[in-house]
Amino acid sequence: MSDLRRIVIKIGSSSLNHPQGGLDEQAIERIAQVIAEIRQMGVECVLVSSGAVAAGVGKLGLKAKPKNVAGKQAVAAVGQGVLIEQYALALETRGLICAQVLLSRLDLAEASRYRNAQNTLEQLLRYQVIPIINENDTVAVEELCFGDNDRLSALVAGLVHGDLLVILTDVDGLYSANPKTDPEAKLIPEVKDLTQVMGLAGGAGSSLGTGGMVTKLKAAEIATRFGIGMFLLNSQRMEDILKLVKGEKPLGTYFVPASHRLLGKKRWIAYGGLSEGSIYIDEGAVQALLKGKSLLASGITGIEGSWERKELVRINSQDGVEVARGLVELSSEELERVRGMHSAEMLSLIPDLEGEEVVHRDNMTIMLEGYC
Repeated sequence: MSDLRRIVIKIGSSSLNHPQGGLDEQAIERIAQVIAEIRQMGVECVLVSSGAVAAGVGKLGLKAKPKNVAGKQAVAAVGQGVLIEQYALALETRGLICAQVLLSRLDLAEASRYRNAQNTLEQLLRYQVIPIINENDTVAVEELCFGDNDRLSALVAGLVHGDLLVILTDVDGLYSANPKTDPEAKLIPEVKDLTQVMGLAGGAGSSLGTGGMVTKLKAAEIATRFGIGMFLLNSQRMEDILKLVKGEKPLGTYFVPASHRLLGKKRWIAYGGLSEGSIYIDEGAVQALLKGKSLLASGITGIEGSWERKELVRINSQDGVEVARGLVELSSEELERVRGMHSAEMLSLIPDLEGEEVVHRDNMTIMLEGYC
């Protein structure tokens, strides 16, 4: 890891706020100092920071986080200003400039907006600015939320072509069991196969945050499939990020990147875009896709949802397991007419198609574990 060029750090609410509410200025100063030292080592840094809602709770003197959507969004609107002001002050004393970037799910769901977000972040990094990213909680609706900043941080790492994602948390890493209840629990220092550890995650550990170990493993899935290593590190030892930059392995859990990484458009297809519906395929078609083939009409047994040509759809097995995602060449109405047909029959019914593929392999990402 000593050859890092660009690192993404995610810090959560529990690491930034006092338990009773309000920002922990010491934590802000510590992460700012870590970022300053990373920059001095010639490594670019992007920060994904939670904490707006919790900061707003403290600023408004509320006893607890609001439970309704409007209340949460109002508190986030107050807290975002508080949060970015603290970061700006802490970084400016160290000779650095930061920029607030608020992303919504739609910013990454539409290909043109995805590229625009990518270009903006790249330009900020060329200006040697520290992008500080959070979800735009003030306007997000539940159906179009990232759900947690762990997932957002992994998507951002892919967006900026990061070399390492570090998620700061309130535990030392991933354990073989819950260390709070099982004295025999052991820290797992390295994970090469996520399928072997997905059952170890518990629920959310903090009343201020929304994430738990489950969301961190989901983030690891995204990051490692992008070819980006991910490290879980206790925020009490956030200075150990500097050891990672130097190529050392501090206490924590490292998730090894996949050997066959997703690149370019396939990253967006897998985790950026929002699917418009589902295609169901038979076992023969499943095996064909896993061997790198395109999807043909003959293997399609059913559809669900409504879409137009070139939109993103899920491709499921007969029992509903998501096998792949891809950009479909036919609308849902057209596909309903030709599903199960051989290619010659399909082309005779819909002659303006460019080829026989319903979803071309170049516009498809396999989603089953172990495949890319």
